[in-house]
Amino acid sequence: MKKLLAGSLALMLSVALTACGGAKKEETAAETESGKVQTESSEAETESPKEPEKAAADGQTEVQVFVAASLKNVMEELGKQYEKENPSVKLVFQADSSGKLLSQIQEGYACDIFFSAAQKQMDTLEEEGKLVEGTRKNVVNNRLCVITRKDSGTKVRGLESLKEAKSIALADGTVPVGRYTRKALVSLGILPEAEDLSKISTKEVSDALGGVEISEQSNVSKVLAAVVEGSSEVGTTYYSDTYGKEADIKILEKVPYDLSGNVIYPISQVVNDEASEAEITEAKKFVEFVCSDAAKETFQKYYFDTNVES
Repeated sequence: MKKLLAGSLALMLSVALTACGGAKKEETAAETESGKVQTESSEAETESPKEPEKAAADGQTEVQVFVAASLKNVMEELGKQYEKENPSVKLVFQADSSGKLLSQIQEGYACDIFFSAAQKQMDTLEEEGKLVEGTRKNVVNNRLCVITRKDSGTKVRGLESLKEAKSIALADGTVPVGRYTRKALVSLGILPEAEDLSKISTKEVSDALGGVEISEQSNVSKVLAAVVEGSSEVGTTYYSDTYGKEADIKILEKVPYDLSGNVIYPISQVVNDEASEAEITEAKKFVEFVCSDAAKETFQKYYFDTNVES
């Protein structure tokens, strides 16, 4: 009896589906005629820029800000201050080594503002005509430091005794902190003179220090992490990177400027052909804020020196 009932139900379902299928074909034929209208409508909608629609939806204008890794914390704090006073603006930060950020800008990544840890990368963009004229300013100075964990027991006292380390975390030569470290080692006579300091390889540094193990890092934040985690005994970072790490990190040496040179951070608005007028305007305003007296107190809090010529 159950089998007979199941068979009857299956037959009824089959008939119903066939009827629906026929109706569906008729509907499809009718929809095909209106398909052109839907497509044209979609294409018309596609022609409207997506970014303005997004900005109109949330009432904010996005500004893309590329900052050197050592600026990440201070810029996020400054960003919050600025957004609180300017709720219609959303600042999007991208933090990495200045060399990598330079490459991304050259490759066409959307960027409205570049805040570099060295002049070299900014000089390159200026030579390529990628900076908005009149917006480049020097903002802060920093200090190269040799650091270790407080419990490391290292014999290292500074750059001159780096060869006493069991392991060193060092940024590569394309990263500003790596370049400043190489410059200081050249000044001390540990490394030979070089026309382009960024070309001095990590192996050459290791050989000059008696073959010490060096962990090459792609930005200063990774150097700091390697030391804090204990995977490297010592490392070279900026003074500002030690902010908030005082309980874990010991500064072995604040390298004199006559060895490393000044560690000047320039900022500039970047030519962004894809940016709207609102984005261009807001980018200019944020650069002005970063260079203002109002921002100096926050930079000083993070151990940056604001006594620089713009």
